[in-house]
Amino acid sequence: MNLLSAFCLIATAASLGWASEEIKSDEGVLVLTKSNFKQAITDNEFILVEFYAPWCGHCKALAPEYVKAAKALADQDSKIKLGKVDATEETELAEEHQVRGYPTLKFFRNGSPIDYNGGRQADDIVAWLLKKTGPPAKEIKTVEEAKEFIDASNVAVIGFFKDQTTDKAKAFLAAAATIDDYPFGITSEDSVYKEYEAECGSIVLFKKFDEGKVLFEGEATEKNIKKFVAGNSLPLIVEFNHETAQKIFGGDIKSHLLLFLNKGEDHFEKVSEAARAVAKPFKEQVLFVTIDAGEEDHQRILEFFGMKKEEVPAARLIKLEEDMAKYKPETDELSSESIKKFVEDFLAGKLKQHLLSQDLPEDWDKEAVKVLVATNFDSVVFDADKDVLVEFYAPWCGHCKQLAPIYDKVGEHFKDDKSVVVAKIDATANELEHTKITSFPTLKFYPKGGNNVIEYNGPRTFEGLVKFIESGGVDGAGVDEPVEEETEDDDSPRKDEL
Repeated sequence: MNLLSAFCLIATAASLGWASEEIKSDEGVLVLTKSNFKQAITDNEFILVEFYAPWCGHCKALAPEYVKAAKALADQDSKIKLGKVDATEETELAEEHQVRGYPTLKFFRNGSPIDYNGGRQADDIVAWLLKKTGPPAKEIKTVEEAKEFIDASNVAVIGFFKDQTTDKAKAFLAAAATIDDYPFGITSEDSVYKEYEAECGSIVLFKKFDEGKVLFEGEATEKNIKKFVAGNSLPLIVEFNHETAQKIFGGDIKSHLLLFLNKGEDHFEKVSEAARAVAKPFKEQVLFVTIDAGEEDHQRILEFFGMKKEEVPAARLIKLEEDMAKYKPETDELSSESIKKFVEDFLAGKLKQHLLSQDLPEDWDKEAVKVLVATNFDSVVFDADKDVLVEFYAPWCGHCKQLAPIYDKVGEHFKDDKSVVVAKIDATANELEHTKITSFPTLKFYPKGGNNVIEYNGPRTFEGLVKFIESGGVDGAGVDEPVEEETEDDDSPRKDEL
């Protein structure tokens, strides 16, 4: 090959992305750009990539943990690498990988991405990555290996099995394969059994808080082992912050006791200790969480519960899997006894949901469009002698604001018709046991003389809405054209940030 041919080949390779370049590292984390991204995910069998924004508070909180995770993996001579992309600079990369929020983390195995759904502390990141790239449980052969394994993480689980083909051992390994947040180990060595006073078939969770270690008891099924780990891997009382949010709201325990306290005030330690004293029996059913109500970032949570700062200290229970059902204690007292009773009554199904309601304005029926709140909704809407159209709106919703003048005009059109009511309700501040709203605006028609409810899906025009009411809810009940709406995840306080 002559010199000219060689230069041509090099130039061609470079243009096709074949030529490699040295990728810069920032404290052990690879700095990725459009020009080196493909090379990074091709040259590294395993790489976790963070798409971040320099101004993002969650990204700033993650940064030191991400660096610690990269160092821990390097110390283990791991093939797993960590990289980062400034998504505000590398907009094409961000769009290509469908980045919609910050930070977004994606794990690439041989160039193929999956979403990262682990925690945001160094231990959690390392545990998740090791689980994704290795066996579900690490083989532990010596006491030294066991000590290193336990010391390396805040939480570690070890199964003591001589025979890994038993049903119990299989259930343990199956649970280990599905839990990414914590490292699992397995051992058959007598010396390790003796060191930790374990019997064959034991499953032990080791942790650097509370009682230090917990022995699994009960029937060893995959479901029960996962429940055991979920219930014992967090402290009895968890403080809500950037690091714990994912574990709290993304965990398997969906019922949470939330204690709204002001950190630094006398009641903080007093109430925390009262809760800690009674939390243990409930740890696999209810997660006990403290929230610093004085933190500016936490004001959205107070708003979601319809609470004011003056109500702190206060307690609420929330059940995530049932439309975010909320419960309020009968008393404002937060002693061990009152907290225990509140949780026991909740678990026994004795509590009624606590539904938010605004105060009923004195002039609620003065204008053509009547104002509804939770307390007067049923009496107005279920009046058997009236056709009632209700707009469920959110104050922040742009589409609701666009609809407002049209809706007011509809109200004016029917204001002298005693058989028709046009009304609206702020669905973010008023909750109804029988009606759950997830997008705004939602328009529902309640015809007289019946119990049926008809949702309006027609064009949001004066003519369309008038026709819908005059037809008794027939014309416009079907989808005439695409209707834009905003969900609770668009602009409102997001549930996954609570």
